[in-house]
Amino acid sequence: MKSFATAAIILISTYSGVDAFTATGKSPLVAAPVATRKEWTTGVDIELPDFDTLFDRVQTASPLAKHVMEGNSGGFESLAGSDSLKWKKLENNERKTVHRIDKLDSYQNIKTPLLRFRSSIKGPLIGERFSHFIMDLEERKKWDDACARNEEVYPIDDLDAVNTILGDEEKYGTCTRVGVGYTQTKQSIISPREQLIIGGMQEFQNGATMLWGTEMEEQHNYLLPEGQRHTRAKSHLFAATLAPTDDGFDVEYLLQMDVGGGVPNFLATPALVDAIKKLFDHTKRYFEGGEGSELDMHLKSLSSSGSDLEVLREIDEIEESFTVEMDFSKEAAHLHDDASLLPLFFTP
Repeated sequence: MKSFATAAIILISTYSGVDAFTATGKSPLVAAPVATRKEWTTGVDIELPDFDTLFDRVQTASPLAKHVMEGNSGGFESLAGSDSLKWKKLENNERKTVHRIDKLDSYQNIKTPLLRFRSSIKGPLIGERFSHFIMDLEERKKWDDACARNEEVYPIDDLDAVNTILGDEEKYGTCTRVGVGYTQTKQSIISPREQLIIGGMQEFQNGATMLWGTEMEEQHNYLLPEGQRHTRAKSHLFAATLAPTDDGFDVEYLLQMDVGGGVPNFLATPALVDAIKKLFDHTKRYFEGGEGSELDMHLKSLSSSGSDLEVLREIDEIEESFTVEMDFSKEAAHLHDDASLLPLFFTP
């Protein structure tokens, strides 16, 4: 992660009601360096969500996240027990990139569906690359035609402070990136939408990675970039858990998003499903590309730069253990054109 050096205050909230924030935070706990990507600031207050509440919600809805956070190894085949929630099965086909999709019509007392996706990918587990697909605008454009703007407006550089607040490293892992992101969509058959999300990445001793995010609330609107305001879409919960397997990694992906503007759920849900399928199609091609692929070139460029050599040696050893033959069906490789109604909103 790049280093930034301007001061701000992190506040931590105590959970009350449905939201992961409260209208008034406690006294400042620690000064954390924060900067925008375009200009230096003299400081800005960033309120963190209640992590116990946030990760409890993730574990309740994601058996793989619970499995990982309990210190276990392995992917879907290692899961034991049944869900405590009554999911509706939308799709179940082991031959597809996203081989299972489930839905809860209501979660956290919010009448917005929670969607859960499962996918198994062959290739080395590199959480930063999966996060890059969602965070980086140019990478995002490869699978999300509706995205007009996507940036990490306030990256929080003082990870020691964040990890001190998290506290339990065995349970929560180590936070390796966190910040506030902004996403805006293009004009289509619906008007543009915008989002302001705080999110981060946790890495665990068992080799797993978890991306998480939740929408900032109205009291945080001072963090919105300058410019015309648009209808606000809200991701009440986002999490993607990546767990290593014998020949790759399993991903369990949660998204509970209200697209705003009165768009009914029966219209929004199919569009969101298609958008996330496009993300996973992109993920599969990237990680299973083999020699000469984007991933291969990325790892070689890092190796030639001499950065993080010890980590890269470990990645090279993992990569050498995979021999992947590309054999995509037209259905798996095709990017669904009807998904352009709505993008996947999330910027860590």
